Amino acid sequence: MTWKSRGELPSRSVISQRWALFLCLGSFCAGMLFTTRIWTIPEHNKGLARPTASEAEKLNVVSEGCNSRILQEMEMKRDKDIYGEVFKSHNSIQTLDKTISNLEMELAAARAAQESLRSGAPVPDDIRMSESSGKRKYLMVVGINTAFSSRKRRDSVRATWMPQGEKRKKLEEEKGIIIRFVIGHSATSGGILDRAIEAEDRKHGDFLRLNHVEGYLELSAKTKAYFAAAVNLWDADFYVKVDDDVHVNIATLGETLVRHRSKPRIYIGCMKSGPVLSQKGVRYHEPEYWKFGEAGNKYFRHATGQLYAISNDLATYISINQ
Repeated sequence: MTWKSRGELPSRSVISQRWALFLCLGSFCAGMLFTTRIWTIPEHNKGLARPTASEAEKLNVVSEGCNSRILQEMEMKRDKDIYGEVFKSHNSIQTLDKTISNLEMELAAARAAQESLRSGAPVPDDIRMSESSGKRKYLMVVGINTAFSSRKRRDSVRATWMPQGEKRKKLEEEKGIIIRFVIGHSATSGGILDRAIEAEDRKHGDFLRLNHVEGYLELSAKTKAYFAAAVNLWDADFYVKVDDDVHVNIATLGETLVRHRSKPRIYIGCMKSGPVLSQKGVRYHEPEYWKFGEAGNKYFRHATGQLYAISNDLATYISINQ
């Protein structure tokens, strides 16, 4: 029995290996057939693998757009176009602004002429001309801003750069230069301060009295009153404002202004700009700081108050719109 059993076992084992081999081969073939059928690309989906000509062109355009150099060139071109449009708009605004300014100057001059014809502008005896020859034309009127307490400063100016007596008249007639101390009235009109100025004027004859009440906080109004009075009294190319503690070289000032004689709307001086101080209690606090925009803004460029000049058309504009 032992031998039989040992003889039958090999026979069963051989049969099993053969069937196993056939099954493996069959499974492999079936798998190959199945796999080929699953991954075969249908004819109607071939477009997914190979794009058409139009699609290829679109893809090419997109890929070109992704090029950094081309993108930079397009960005630069767009910036140039924007800058050009802004520049054109800026030039148009400047041209319009100049046109408006010219019209305002012409309107101011016409109003001044009309007022002069209607009421008559006061003309001092020493410069009154005959009606047939017309009003005398001067180069400049120099107004020296002074105060009641500044007698020593005025005497210093008279002793240095402001001619006296006949020399001053000769300067006016030959050079067309008018020089006057500019002062208003005290709060009590006719008081001791006003009488002292009247006595000084009788002695020297070099004052321009304004219809203005003197005060440190009223200096801007005084300056506007001076320009308005001067342009009505004297027809000059320029009107100069100078403080009484400044000594002026008249010849140099005249040469400087003559170079700008043919230009309109001249405003000349030592130009500056500075922050608008809105904090209360600090020096040079600006009570109306809100007129200049947000906090931290600066004043527009302007001349220092010690010495500056404006042309006739600007003085006329101030006279009409003060």
